[in-house]
Amino acid sequence: MITDWQSRVVSPEKALEQIEPGMSIFLGTGVGEPRTLVKHLMASGAGNLMDLELIQIVSFGDAISLKSFQSHRYRLKTFFSGWVASEAIATGRVDLIPSRFSDIPMLIESGQLPVDAAFIQITPPNEAGYCSLGIAGDVSRQVMERASLVIGEINSQIPETFGDTFVPVSDFHFLIHSTDPPLYFDRWPVNEIIDRVAENVASVIEDGSCTAYSIGSLFEALSPHLSRKHHLGIHTAIFTDALMDLVKSGAVTNRYKHTFRGKSLACYGFGTQKMLSWLDRNPLVEFQGIDRVINPILIGRNPRFVAILPARKVDISGRIAFHIGKGNVSAGPGEAMDFLNGAEISRGGYTVFALPSRNLKNEPNILLSVEHFPNEFGIRESVSLVVTEYGVASLKGRTLRERAQALIEIAHPDDRPGLIEQAKAENILYPDQIYIAESAHLYPSEISTRHTFKGGTTVRFRAIRPSDEEEMRRLFYRFSDKAVYYRYFSPIKTMPHAKMQQYVNVDFRETLSIVGLIGDTGEGQIIAEARFVKLQGKPYAEVAFVVDEKYQGLGIASYLYTILIRLAKERGLQGFTADVLTSNKSMMRVFEKGGQVIKANISSGVYELTIPFSQETLPAEEMIPE
Repeated sequence: MITDWQSRVVSPEKALEQIEPGMSIFLGTGVGEPRTLVKHLMASGAGNLMDLELIQIVSFGDAISLKSFQSHRYRLKTFFSGWVASEAIATGRVDLIPSRFSDIPMLIESGQLPVDAAFIQITPPNEAGYCSLGIAGDVSRQVMERASLVIGEINSQIPETFGDTFVPVSDFHFLIHSTDPPLYFDRWPVNEIIDRVAENVASVIEDGSCTAYSIGSLFEALSPHLSRKHHLGIHTAIFTDALMDLVKSGAVTNRYKHTFRGKSLACYGFGTQKMLSWLDRNPLVEFQGIDRVINPILIGRNPRFVAILPARKVDISGRIAFHIGKGNVSAGPGEAMDFLNGAEISRGGYTVFALPSRNLKNEPNILLSVEHFPNEFGIRESVSLVVTEYGVASLKGRTLRERAQALIEIAHPDDRPGLIEQAKAENILYPDQIYIAESAHLYPSEISTRHTFKGGTTVRFRAIRPSDEEEMRRLFYRFSDKAVYYRYFSPIKTMPHAKMQQYVNVDFRETLSIVGLIGDTGEGQIIAEARFVKLQGKPYAEVAFVVDEKYQGLGIASYLYTILIRLAKERGLQGFTADVLTSNKSMMRVFEKGGQVIKANISSGVYELTIPFSQETLPAEEMIPE
């Protein structure tokens, strides 16, 4: 350990004199970029700074001039195709190393990716002679062990962070003082559509889940919606202002994590000066290197890990195209795989791909195929959920036909008819597939809610969708002959596609149908259905219910009846009619407990009920997006 570290402080020019032609130089990433050293490197015309290979995990900064690569003095190798590197990669001026991020430390440790020199940004040494790597865990440890020349750039404006960040000042051959502030990044703007996408993403993240963040409008919008959750965990590559807000809200406790329990784990800090100040000596956040943070096995040890990945396009089979181009920092296939694999290993984990239904040019983002788009993630088997502002499509375990139906339902309403016809032409959907175009615009997403019944059974309720066809068929075949007769007044034995698709495709003008589901949001099993159908020329509607016999007696039918009354009143109806077999005592009790006057006639063993509504307004349920 050296106590007089000042003796190693030199000017940037003096430090660069140690570089030899042909060297491979590692540069810190993101806010950890040593801007003063890089700027002097780019501006220098010194004869020794020739044919240099610069290695950076992700090139975020403004210090590296891509124009300088045209002189062949420098060449950049990067593992990330987004941000400023994308255009240069496409024109051949920057080399992309396709790799999973979890493999990068091994590539450096093994010498397969040679590193001769390292430029590392650090905090000023403390009294014990240790510097902090600040907010860039990166692969600095591995690089410093392999490099024959290590230059530290001391920046007093970066935070001192906890974790595997402290290095002795004696590990640096030379030190320089930074004359540039750290890279700061403004918070991302959020529009109404992105906020609705984020709201739907938040709806599938349960209390006690662990998740990862990136930067961008989606994650900026997500934090306010997640702030109402409890005991969330954070295991993320990038810590942002939005995550700072989420931690400060109290929603994050990291109580149920298995990896670094009690700490929000990150590799990089990325954001405003306010966030960097908040991170300074903050014990709530632990910074570790890529080998710990972007490690599928360590990620997967956290139960209920949810990988949230922004997508550019998705096709109706579930293939994903990631974003490309300048400014993009969301995941590509290589970067996504580690978090995706971690989610697959995690007990109760899953992956969420999120995108608006249309892009900024008002072009569809849900397509028949994405095979001609770059940056494609073709492993559709690993896609659990896809989310747009119109809802959540659950793809796990579904056939291609079911996937297509689910994804078309969350496309922009004006794009759905065309997708239906394309899918029919490709024999993905049945040739006789029904589609009611107006239902896409009239779908009452606002009625989604949930309720916990006696015994602790929580049921989610929402309007029926065409993709519910298979679940409704399964519900039908779980019924006894008696239950079928009570509901349909005839001994129906089969419910083929032609009949069931007519049942699940409703127009929401004349018919309103609500289904009840158990299981995780975005998927689950249908256990109940209730509907009313307006009577021609009358202010009344016929009402009917069906509840899985396993869940009868919990009050589900009564709850559905209350919801239907409220929704019918809101739509200007004055009452219900219903036909109930006289032997169906349980259904009669539902109507009797509904708080409405019942007028009944008996004809051929059937109660013919007329139920005019009272003027009392029933309370609306808390609305929770499905």
